[in-house]
Amino acid sequence: MGTLKERLTEDMRAAMKSRDEVVTSTLRMALAAVGVVEVSGKAKRELSDDEVLAVIAKEAKKRREAEVAFADAGRTEQAAKERAEEEVLARYLPKQLTDEELVTIVTEALAAGGFSGMGSMGPAMKAVQAAVAGRAEGGKVSAEVRRQLAG
Repeated sequence: MGTLKERLTEDMRAAMKSRDEVVTSTLRMALAAVGVVEVSGKAKRELSDDEVLAVIAKEAKKRREAEVAFADAGRTEQAAKERAEEEVLARYLPKQLTDEELVTIVTEALAAGGFSGMGSMGPAMKAVQAAVAGRAEGGKVSAEVRRQLAG
């Protein structure tokens, strides 16, 4: 099927044809964010699928945070809009791990690498992030690694 960026572009065109405004605007915004990263270095470059995924994950996280902020402020319409956009982006992300799955992966990665104590936080995070492969937010991962290393 081509690259993830091509898939996003094709899905956006299909959404435009079917007049699905939420999907159209969300994918247009995601592709714009990818474009910004592509030109952010010294020379314009094509992003790999993994890099595109990272951009989408970041955009989805922004939507989640905005949804919470709007909901807390009693702005339910805005919160619903943010949630709808996040759901569109989530279609392109790997299925997120449950809390139990994350605990298990962290436990296994720490054991496999022989990591213990807070001094090994950096190398432990590297190992765990590789095992998680984008299926959980960084903050959640580091909190669990910290919890297990401190234990």
